[in-house]
Amino acid sequence: MRIFHTHFGRDGGAEKFFVSLVGSLSEAGIEQTVLIRPERSWKSKLPANVEVHEGLPRLLTPSRFLIPWKFKRLVAAQKPAGVLAWMPRAADFMPSGGCGLRVARLGDYPTTLKHFRNIDILICNTPGIAEHVKALGWNKPAKVISNFTLSRPTPAVAREKLGAPPGAFVILGLGRFVRRKGFHTLIEALATTPNAHLCLLGEGEEEQNLRQQARDLGVATRVHFAGWQTDPNPWLSACDVFCMPSLHEPLGNVILEAWGAGVPVIASQSEGPSWMMTNGVDGLLYPVGDALALASAIARLQAQPEVASRLIAGGRKTLDTSFSREAVTRAYIELFKSASQA
Repeated sequence: MRIFHTHFGRDGGAEKFFVSLVGSLSEAGIEQTVLIRPERSWKSKLPANVEVHEGLPRLLTPSRFLIPWKFKRLVAAQKPAGVLAWMPRAADFMPSGGCGLRVARLGDYPTTLKHFRNIDILICNTPGIAEHVKALGWNKPAKVISNFTLSRPTPAVAREKLGAPPGAFVILGLGRFVRRKGFHTLIEALATTPNAHLCLLGEGEEEQNLRQQARDLGVATRVHFAGWQTDPNPWLSACDVFCMPSLHEPLGNVILEAWGAGVPVIASQSEGPSWMMTNGVDGLLYPVGDALALASAIARLQAQPEVASRLIAGGRKTLDTSFSREAVTRAYIELFKSASQA
């Protein structure tokens, strides 16, 4: 069985899961072809037996017509069991027929259904996304299949890379520096948590604002910007707690990575964390945007290491029970296999 993927994303959590799923499907014996954005740093991590094509349809350029034509030609020649479009932009170029099951995967809440006119099934990361598309008027199947992670405890980076002195309590934040990720809440919480240091991995448009906020609050010496890291696992292994302070977060792949790395997690009660986590069992949840509540959660883990240990064990259990590689991979295979046998 062959699956054809179209993915025009850049670098981030969705791209990491794309590489992981393609690899897991390959190990399960599924033949795959992928059409991706050119010059992706993660291209080399795709399995050697996956057929890779590159291209990006751009408005007002010849590629606007060339890439869809190439895509349709490849699909017609290979006759896959189905095509999996990653995110709305890729779904725009789905053929109207002749390509098996037409699937689009959603990792966020779409604002419109116009991109999915040629889609048979929507795969949604969370039940909340599935309910959202139905409320928008989607009347075809919407199947919930979440993500998995390959993250496991790994040797930690040297503590000095975290920008903190020996023995310091270190909080790690990870993601794109955009407003919705809520790193401003995390820096605000740090201002009332005097014995902690914060290491931020990422880059983005909000970086200068975050640096200025740290200076204004007098915590610049306790906030370290370590840049974008392709592999966050050694950094997760080096910290004392991982925090996801997002104002809006459909799922939260990095929570899965933190659980896999054996790190306690604090997250806002945004969409994804509220669904995947149980407060006090596999992590600590706090109201979105509430810096004082976040500071209180951090202080609790500082003062009560036994709570941190309990959350680490709970996170591992949730990961193995609800977000296992085997279960997620099997769900994708069964979806396309059932369609090809119909």
